[in-house]
Amino acid sequence: MSSNARDWIAATRTAYDRLVELGRDLDQAGLEAQSYDSDWSIGQVYSHLGSQAEIMNLFLDAARDGAPAPSNELFPGIWDRWNAKAPLDWRDDSLDVNGGHLARLESLTQEQLDTLSIPMFGGQWDVVGFMRLRLGEIAVHTWDVAVALDPAATVSADAIDLLIDNLTIVATRSGKGSDTPYAVRVTTTEPTREFTVVVGEGVTLADADTAHDGTLSLPAEAFVRLAYGRLDPDHAPVVETTGSASLVKLRAAFPGF
Repeated sequence: MSSNARDWIAATRTAYDRLVELGRDLDQAGLEAQSYDSDWSIGQVYSHLGSQAEIMNLFLDAARDGAPAPSNELFPGIWDRWNAKAPLDWRDDSLDVNGGHLARLESLTQEQLDTLSIPMFGGQWDVVGFMRLRLGEIAVHTWDVAVALDPAATVSADAIDLLIDNLTIVATRSGKGSDTPYAVRVTTTEPTREFTVVVGEGVTLADADTAHDGTLSLPAEAFVRLAYGRLDPDHAPVVETTGSASLVKLRAAFPGF
């Protein structure tokens, strides 16, 4: 697990560059086409990432200035303004604000990277914690665009190398419990990791030696997408299972967001 903020920023830059390349030649019809997310067109994915980057800049400003976190009352106005844009502006404005957001992060001094405390979501986040959220959002939503254009697309490898060790918050946030508790020991490849998904009242990721009902082996890239609710049968690799473990059960535990 990397605690170097620059690693996280660099991986986010790679995802952003891919987003630029994917959108470069899309016309209005292309931006109005369906993304992987059933609720959003490709253009709306760009819009979401644009409004999010604008809001994240407010949190960075608060940290830099030693000010309180921005009020949640500010956000609906930002979302409404982005929702009202035309598809081409969703793309162009999103790439502009996200590029600027990344440039601000890349310009932080080492002292700022080590000491900055960002007031967000009722707590204080260091830059690495902040970038965990940013990388997950940008890399996964970039895949939402990429896979709509190429069904064989995968999440960028450098993002997977970081995200695979930081899925606890995702599991806690989006995981869906079960009336019939179960646990699955998961082994991933590229990179290799071992842990246990425990499904009960909620979903947690535990140590690999935790008692389990079956095992499942799959690429790390696929497991990250599973955790984000993006491993449907049409976009899943062949997996190996034992016992009662199954992708069907784990898909129910990770409905996505």
